[in-house]
Amino acid sequence: MRQVAPKSGPSKSMLIDARCVACGRTYDCHGPLSTCAACGSMLSCRYDYEKAKETLESSKILGRAKDLWRYAEVLPILDPTNVVTLGEGHTPMVRLSNGLILKDDGLIPTGTFKARGMAVAVSKAKELGLKKLAVPSAGNAGSALACYAARAGISAKVFMPVETPESIVTECRAYGAEVVQVQGNIGDAAARMKQSMDGYFDMSTLKEPYRLEGKKTMGYEIAEQTGFELPDAIVYPTGGGTGLLGMWKAFDEMEKLGWIGSERPRMFTVQSDACAPIVDAFSSGSEVPNPQFPDGVTVAIGLRVPRPFAGKQILSVLRESKGSAVAVPETGILSAMKSLVHEGIFACPEGAATLAGYTRLRDEGILGADEQCLLYNTGTGLKYLDLLK
Repeated sequence: MRQVAPKSGPSKSMLIDARCVACGRTYDCHGPLSTCAACGSMLSCRYDYEKAKETLESSKILGRAKDLWRYAEVLPILDPTNVVTLGEGHTPMVRLSNGLILKDDGLIPTGTFKARGMAVAVSKAKELGLKKLAVPSAGNAGSALACYAARAGISAKVFMPVETPESIVTECRAYGAEVVQVQGNIGDAAARMKQSMDGYFDMSTLKEPYRLEGKKTMGYEIAEQTGFELPDAIVYPTGGGTGLLGMWKAFDEMEKLGWIGSERPRMFTVQSDACAPIVDAFSSGSEVPNPQFPDGVTVAIGLRVPRPFAGKQILSVLRESKGSAVAVPETGILSAMKSLVHEGIFACPEGAATLAGYTRLRDEGILGADEQCLLYNTGTGLKYLDLLK
């Protein structure tokens, strides 16, 4: 039987506060938080890393539960009895026939890496006494919220585009969430949600600080599973970009903990050429995505984010890491899904896009044959069976 997070023990959060990434204003974490009240930017949690070192040592965590809660000292739940868990995290890394490494978050509760963020965010919501949670979602964030809210005994309301696969809509309703379907994209779903909050707390991407904390465990696991020798490059499918920012935050934290040095992987964003606001901004040298970037429909519904809230921060990570951003055609995404299936990996279209992106990056000489590269599959393809007919 898979272990679940311990209810008590030596692991205790070393949370200090949350800080605005833009203006630096700080907030205590004893009440619900959204974005910075001063400038509207995202908040990021801070911890006492020196104190965390006393118990969170890279050589001493191997005996802990094989889930993301093994990093409890740098997660924001102050009382372990508030942890809401299904054993999420610690997903495998698989070597493909072409030598690439793929980390497979398709094998996680709800079949999506969104479970990482929602497990932590819902746990914190429970700790703060919140009873009603809402989210706009292209699909998988909604099903993850519905799942963890059900386990926590909290009401959930999910606003989704009408193009969301019926399997995901059914999944959300099965967990007991109220589903509101909206014409348009995730931005339109968010606008609709704001009109009918009715006491619900907004769990939107990076509009509260705790989903980021769950997503950063992706970076911790990559480091641990590679023996703290980080790959040269990470190719990641980017919609809202929480996972990309989370991994980058994890690398910074691990350096503070003394687990790794200052070297970092080159970070690469992959988007569909049907909706590629980060690629457009990166190639034009802009510091922020075009706020009027047109909507575009893609089979990779998680990449249909024409105006990402944290676009400035995403672009900063790509440039600081000496990475890049690449768009791939819809046909390339579908072809990559079929290629990965032949390796036994049933990847979601967003995850498969990383293989198509890697191929293009190699063809253009941006990534070298000697660079150790990790692809991140963010979910299972079982929710998208119609794409492989």
